[in-house]
Amino acid sequence: MPATILDGNKIAAEIRAEAAEAVKSMAAAGVRPGLAVVLVGNNPASEIYVRGKVKSCEEVGIYSEKHTPDEDVTTQELLALVHDLNRRNEIDGILVQLPLPPQVDSKKILLAVDPAKDVDGFHPMNVGFLSTQRPGLVPCTPAGIMEMLQRSGIKIAEQEAVVVGRSDIVGKPMAMLLLNSNATVTVCHSKTRDLPGVCRRADILVAAIGRAGMVTRDFVRPGATVIDVGMNRVTNPAEFRRLFAGNAKREETFRKNGSVLVGDVHPEVAEVAGAITPVPGGVGPLTIAMLMSNTVKAAKMRRGSRVAELSRA
Repeated sequence: MPATILDGNKIAAEIRAEAAEAVKSMAAAGVRPGLAVVLVGNNPASEIYVRGKVKSCEEVGIYSEKHTPDEDVTTQELLALVHDLNRRNEIDGILVQLPLPPQVDSKKILLAVDPAKDVDGFHPMNVGFLSTQRPGLVPCTPAGIMEMLQRSGIKIAEQEAVVVGRSDIVGKPMAMLLLNSNATVTVCHSKTRDLPGVCRRADILVAAIGRAGMVTRDFVRPGATVIDVGMNRVTNPAEFRRLFAGNAKREETFRKNGSVLVGDVHPEVAEVAGAITPVPGGVGPLTIAMLMSNTVKAAKMRRGSRVAELSRA
């Protein structure tokens, strides 16, 4: 039986609708959440991501502004911008779009963001809050995956979860969220022995390694839930055939565009998994939806007493 497809677009729409309702309630109390996005230079992929984020803010009702320093900006100049945004009370969230140019110290910039406005959840203070199960801001992609699992009725507690990838952005926080929800968690990486064998133990398998179609059916226990975080653009015809031979729809896309998107999970896994996220249309839409949710959360945490006071008035 083919796997159940976990529809990220549907769940993202639910999350955005909830954020919009929260913004409406806060606006009635005289508070409008605000997000500032910092985009350095002219990276085409980053520009697309930022446009999507600004558009989502408009749809949800969040105030947003975009700052676009030149490509040759220095670390000190960017620090000055971040410090200014930290001081502004109407800005509840600060997002510095990565990657930054090589002359900029990215770690220093991210560390300068006020943890209360760190809607990416990358600041060490928020990482610490996550690991100790205290209220804080959680990285958007892992948080979105947890929403998907919970809203899809997929059991997490007492399940064995395997996360393939140990990045600070996805792998590590994903493992911590699953652990906090009482799953038994294994984190795999390039040095893991018998990677397919470890993955086959999983009731929930999260692939976040950035390698097109690496996770094949040999990695997956029949009936497992497979979450594909990867977003890889395939342009090589031989690689395309390895992944999509016989798929007429994908073949047409590849012929027309010269490329096709594929996750870290081989399409054949859908034949053995119990549930799976598609690429595109799976995890991707959840990331921006959770950014909206995090911005609302940051506003409530920062200005909660003000909201409560105005609501009573």
